Amino acid sequence: MPTLLVTHPACLNHLPPLGHPERPDRLRVIEQALEQERYQSLARDQAPLADMETVALCHPLEYVEQIRDASPSEGLVRLDADTTMSPGTYEAALRAVGAAVFAVDEVLAGKTVNAFCATRPPGHHAETARPMGFCFFNTAAVAARHAQKRHGIGRVAIVDFDVHHGNGTQDIFWNDASVMYCSTHEMPLYPGTGARTECGLHDNIVNAPLRAGDGGEAFRDAFEEAILPRLREFRPELLIVSAGFDAHTRDPLANLNLVENDFAWVTKRLMDIAGQSANDRLVSILEGGYDLEGLSRSVAVHVSALMRG
Repeated sequence: MPTLLVTHPACLNHLPPLGHPERPDRLRVIEQALEQERYQSLARDQAPLADMETVALCHPLEYVEQIRDASPSEGLVRLDADTTMSPGTYEAALRAVGAAVFAVDEVLAGKTVNAFCATRPPGHHAETARPMGFCFFNTAAVAARHAQKRHGIGRVAIVDFDVHHGNGTQDIFWNDASVMYCSTHEMPLYPGTGARTECGLHDNIVNAPLRAGDGGEAFRDAFEEAILPRLREFRPELLIVSAGFDAHTRDPLANLNLVENDFAWVTKRLMDIAGQSANDRLVSILEGGYDLEGLSRSVAVHVSALMRG
C-alpha cells in the first residue's frame, strides 16, 4: 500500500505578518520537493474541513468558537506576541485538523499503512484553551483522541521531534494514561517547558531535552536511551508523529545541528515501533521547520523513509 500525502491549498491562505517565519512558502517548497519522480507512487488526497465537534475532542467548544469569532474579514488579528490570524487562518486550521483525522481514518481502515500531513498552521503549542506559538488547534492531539473515540483504539503514542517542546500536547494528555507523549527538544528554548521531571500523572510523558549545539549523536542517544524503550513498553496501537524539522542545523529559530540523515533515522526507528505493536500504523503531521531548504530536504527524506525508500 502506498504512503498517503494529505494537504490542501487553503493551508496557504493563513497569512502571517511580513517576515514571520511560519509562512506559506513552507508548504510550497514541500510541494515542490514531493513532485520529484521518486514520489509519484504517493497516494494523494485533499484535507477535508474538520467540524467543530471534532476539534472539541481536545478543546472546549467555547474555545473553538472564540477562535472562529476572532477571525478577521480583512487584515490581521494578533492573539499573542507571535500568533496572528488572517481571513484564511480559521479554515487553514480546520483543514490541518481535517487532514490528520482523515489520515487516521485511512490508516485505521487499512487503506494505507502510513501518512504524512503537509498542512499549516502547526498545532503542538496549542493548549486546551489557549492558542500560542503559531498554533491554534492541537492537530496531533485531536487525531489521537479521534482514533480512540471513533475507532476504539486503546493506546496512542505521540512522538514529537520538533525543536520546541509541545507544551500543548503535554497539557492535554497530562492526566491520561492511554496516551503517551514523547519529546526531544532544545532546552532552554521557547516555550520553556519539557524538563525531564515533567512526567505526567501516570508517567505517560517522556521528555528528553537537548542542549544548544547538540547534533545527531545526542539526538539519537536521546531516542535510544529515553524514548524508544518507553514506546516498546507502552506498545501503542497507533503512532502519531509531530514532525517538526526546526532542529535542522540551518534553522534560524533554534540551535541544534541535525541533518537530513537524522530525520531519516528517527523516522525508520518510529516505523519499527509501529511495526512491533501497531500493525505499522503511523500518521505524521508537519509542525515546525523554518529554513526553506532545510525543511524541504528534511521532509523529502522523512517521506522517503515512510515509503520505505
